[in-house]
Amino acid sequence: MKTKFVSLLAILLGLIIIIFPVLGLIGVSSLIGLSVLLMSIYLLIVGVTIIDYNGTGAIMDLILGLLLLFLSIGLIFNPALLGFLTEITLYLAGIMLIVVAVASLINNRSSRYGFYIGIAGIILGLLYIVIGTYISNPIVLGTLIGIWLVISGVLKLMDR
Repeated sequence: MKTKFVSLLAILLGLIIIIFPVLGLIGVSSLIGLSVLLMSIYLLIVGVTIIDYNGTGAIMDLILGLLLLFLSIGLIFNPALLGFLTEITLYLAGIMLIVVAVASLINNRSSRYGFYIGIAGIILGLLYIVIGTYISNPIVLGTLIGIWLVISGVLKLMDR
């Protein structure tokens, strides 16, 4: 039941991230902050759900979720923070996606598709950094995080 809930949550949050950039109503800081916020919510829920059988992975997810939560709140509610972090924000989000993917690789060693979830996150994190370097379009960048969440949710649903 927990796995199905987390899988559906990942798909829902991923779709929200993919849909929001299309609307184009939110500023860059808020858009990146929203993407990171939804990723942090996912990590916090995963950390709580796996604490029974994977304490190390759960602690890693909870710490990453809290770090991303604070970063996202800062980006959403303090636009000046984006000015301060402009140069590293794109890289930071890509690096966080890679770190989350590595954590997913560690946490999902026993699942059939856990390896693919981690690899997809690493590839999308690297794409995030490359695209962020050359394009820096928040729509594309937010969509990459959404794609990873949808892939993670679908693969977790398939891993029953």
